[in-house]
Amino acid sequence: MKKVIYVTVFAISMGFLETAIVVYLRELFYPDGFEFPLKPMKSYLIFTELAREAATLIMLAGIAWMAGASRHTRFAWFIYTFAIWDIFYYVFLKVILNWPESVFTWDVLFLIPCLWVGPVLAPVLLSLLMIVIWAIFIYYEKLGYLTVRVSDYVMLITGATIQIVNFCWDNLNYLIHTSSDADLHMLHLSYVPQYYNWWVFGIGCLFIGYSIFKIWNRNSKLLKDLKEGQLF
Repeated sequence: MKKVIYVTVFAISMGFLETAIVVYLRELFYPDGFEFPLKPMKSYLIFTELAREAATLIMLAGIAWMAGASRHTRFAWFIYTFAIWDIFYYVFLKVILNWPESVFTWDVLFLIPCLWVGPVLAPVLLSLLMIVIWAIFIYYEKLGYLTVRVSDYVMLITGATIQIVNFCWDNLNYLIHTSSDADLHMLHLSYVPQYYNWWVFGIGCLFIGYSIFKIWNRNSKLLKDLKEGQLF
């Protein structure tokens, strides 16, 4: 429990740090409230923002490496800290700026390797799924019986890839089908999100959910067999 508390406090603190940065950026670029299309930023600010996002992932990976004792638990701690960070980022934004207006408000989610956009509800639901995965991994690892197969990770990665493509799709579709002589940066400055495919979101969640079920079912059966002495 001490480890859970320490890592959770770290992730919540990172969530507040992320919120603070966004509060400053919105005060500078969106004093009347954030909305699409995006406001122009100097190239060095864009690079700084990309580098900051990369640094955030490195920090999350670092705390996960220290918290976990195996590749499975390090993965679990990484997605846990990512989830807590993401959820509390929106909690603090709501407290400070009273934003988002609703769970269906569009937001810029990420910039690497391209612009991710989507309703706030989508990343929050995915964060809750990440916490479920973490709980299963840590619970069975603590008991000493965690078994995760390559096929489980394939399902998880497939589901995650579907979600990432879905977050990027509306923007990429706009860039591809917009006839303009403007450069990529200028095209982004005219982009307003139009459609988020909740059906694709659901398909991605099915892949992730099926993987969660398989991991839980396999390990619970193994634990039951061990308790009943069927493996001896």
